[in-house]
Amino acid sequence: MLAAALTFGGAATNALSAGAVAKVNGKEIPQARADFVIKANAGQGQADTPELRSRVREVLIRNEIVAQEAVRKGLDKTAEFIAQTDLNRQEMLVNAYVQDYLKNNPVSDEAVKAEYDRAKAQAGDMEYKVRHILVKEEAEAKAIIAQIKKGGSFDKIAAQKSQDPGSKDKGGDLDWAPAGRYVPPFADAIKKLKKGHMTDVPVQTQFGWHVIRVDDERAMKFPAFEEVKPQIVQNQQRQQLDKMIADLRAKAKVE
Repeated sequence: MLAAALTFGGAATNALSAGAVAKVNGKEIPQARADFVIKANAGQGQADTPELRSRVREVLIRNEIVAQEAVRKGLDKTAEFIAQTDLNRQEMLVNAYVQDYLKNNPVSDEAVKAEYDRAKAQAGDMEYKVRHILVKEEAEAKAIIAQIKKGGSFDKIAAQKSQDPGSKDKGGDLDWAPAGRYVPPFADAIKKLKKGHMTDVPVQTQFGWHVIRVDDERAMKFPAFEEVKPQIVQNQQRQQLDKMIADLRAKAKVE
């Protein structure tokens, strides 16, 4: 056993059981606790060395000494401590269940590739550098179009009147994006516009009325499958977890 052979830098002693790394005031610190900490450190890239084991042993001894003092003072009996312990236990159970679920319900390579192909097809072959001005009323959007056609500055009008906080200070600039990133009416308008042209009539979406201009366009450079695979897997795992929790919620009796 590891405890008998290497007791974290100390000599083996008959006072300790085979499953302990130290004893504090007669209470043993189990080997399993040390193994858990060492495994967690290994997950962060630290090598399992005698030096690491010695440090872990010392930390566990220190923690045990302080914990015993806390119990001696009765701090483990306070309402706050009990509530925190219950919450921590619940969170650990949730994490354990989630990890077990993901282990037993892995996302298949076929599903990941299918999602990649769907996203690639939705993105299309082109991406566009777009500006827009968003207002609440159609009449105002029509007036803005007329003003721009008479020589008004699209950028300045966007900064003054657009209701889109994310783009108004940039002259309405939405930067490069495929049409598929936008809601259908907006995307359809982009695809129909020629480079440098603006919509002749306002485009309505659930956000309001848009005046849209396509400043430039170029062939779409969609990322390679291996580059985005981890992100797709993560998204699909999240969707699986959301569905699993929703199913459990539907079966639960909540009062």
